[in-house]
Amino acid sequence: MSDDVVQYVIDLGLLRREPGRAPSVANDIYKEVVPRALNQTTQDFIPTLQPTWLKPGGRLDSNALLEAFLAFWRQHGEPLLKTSHYPEIAPHLVLMAFLQRITNAEGTIEREYAVGAGRMDLCVRYAGETLALELKVWREGRPEPLAEGLKQLDGYLARLGLSTRWLVLFDQRSGQPPLEQRTRAERATTPAGRVVRVIHA
Repeated sequence: MSDDVVQYVIDLGLLRREPGRAPSVANDIYKEVVPRALNQTTQDFIPTLQPTWLKPGGRLDSNALLEAFLAFWRQHGEPLLKTSHYPEIAPHLVLMAFLQRITNAEGTIEREYAVGAGRMDLCVRYAGETLALELKVWREGRPEPLAEGLKQLDGYLARLGLSTRWLVLFDQRSGQPPLEQRTRAERATTPAGRVVRVIHA
């Protein structure tokens, strides 16, 4: 993003810049409005989702939600990535659009933008459960972000007082197998000893 574009968004009041810090979203309302606006087109293209991620009492089943996301990503990830006007953050927008469909009016998604840190943190609160997600993108010419992501997830989980959740690694390097072949989840242990689920997408 060019300096002129950044300055324009700051002038509009959507972002703020403080001395010695990266630009940040100006307030909590814009933290919700900006990503919704960015992923609205993607969300419009998401098919109807059956709520297989709810337990009989209505609480969130994070394991069932994980399976629902993996199935969704394998089937719809590639075409939805192409609907985004923002290829640099397209995987993030598709995942947020999916989660927005999940939570709808019944829950919330809290977003932390770690500009310059190569990650995005999401906290989904739904039906009495809290799900923390750390998002990383593996870009062309960069080392695998797994170790760094596990370390960053430790910090995020510590701030939220949680012991486990998801690290989502979007592999955006060229020449990779199709999403339906490479999308998978596995268990991993963070440097602090937390057992988490790593999603390779």
